[in-house]
Amino acid sequence: MSQPHVRLGFALVVTAAVFFGINAGVTRIPMEAGLPTSTYTTIRVTFAFLTFLVLAVAFDRSALRPPRGRDLLLIVALGVVGVAFVQWTYNVAIMRLPIGVALLLEYLAPVLVVLWVRFVRREPVHPRVWPAIGLALVGLALVGRVWDGLSLDGIGVLVALAAAVCFAAYFLIGEELTATSAEPLTALRTVVWSFGVGAIVMNLLGGWEGSSALAHDASMLGRLSEFTIPAWAAMVFVVVCGTVLPFFLYLASLRHLSSSKASVTAMLEPVVAVIVGWLWFSETLDLLQTIGVLAVVSGIVLAQTARHVPAEELPPPL
Repeated sequence: MSQPHVRLGFALVVTAAVFFGINAGVTRIPMEAGLPTSTYTTIRVTFAFLTFLVLAVAFDRSALRPPRGRDLLLIVALGVVGVAFVQWTYNVAIMRLPIGVALLLEYLAPVLVVLWVRFVRREPVHPRVWPAIGLALVGLALVGRVWDGLSLDGIGVLVALAAAVCFAAYFLIGEELTATSAEPLTALRTVVWSFGVGAIVMNLLGGWEGSSALAHDASMLGRLSEFTIPAWAAMVFVVVCGTVLPFFLYLASLRHLSSSKASVTAMLEPVVAVIVGWLWFSETLDLLQTIGVLAVVSGIVLAQTARHVPAEELPPPL
């Protein structure tokens, strides 16, 4: 890959992670207004699909062409595992575990991605990626203050680990569809069909119970608690800026970055969420958490320095 394309891929992932991190704060508005978690996920996925559908009709109608054969199977897998289940498992995990522990377990995903690439695909991985992941995970543990949740819910841990598997699958399947396939799908075509599958799954599992909560005004919470907005307006932000934009950017980045580097860079998301919590909700950000933020960023930078490496420096294929 040329250097400008790699930089573009890195910029796309960072932008997606920032939007996801901000969305963690905005999500609290409709949830605090009384919107049930399962309904929240159903609305989020369904309206994201409808938005992608409108974009396809307006800008690229070729994205409406159904994938076939192996690509269709991968799209179904991406929709079920990488779209519907990744959000459902995450929402269940944060209800049963401290948020820091849930995020740490979910962000084992980059480790799973690298393990898959190295030992299943049997592709060489630069040794520098391993300490980068380790540094980022240690930083994430500090950011999430995981020691505050030593008494853990067993089901919550299993669901959080399932979220890690689903998140890893999103990167690996997305890479297969948009970058390494014999006839790669465009990012728009991929999200249209995968979110269509995800919307069907969530409408079957989640339903729309309690959606009337979106008709009421809701507090903006935290430092902005004196202001109110319609709960549906916050949900529009969640759909457009917290779902459509970042999910599309993640898939688009996989044309320029490997799934292993993209997934490590995505670990910036919980760091942004903690900073949002500090700025918006007056949550504490102590010295250890600050060190953790720096450690995560350092791990991401270290992973990115392994972009252009001579072949002789890589371990041999398995």
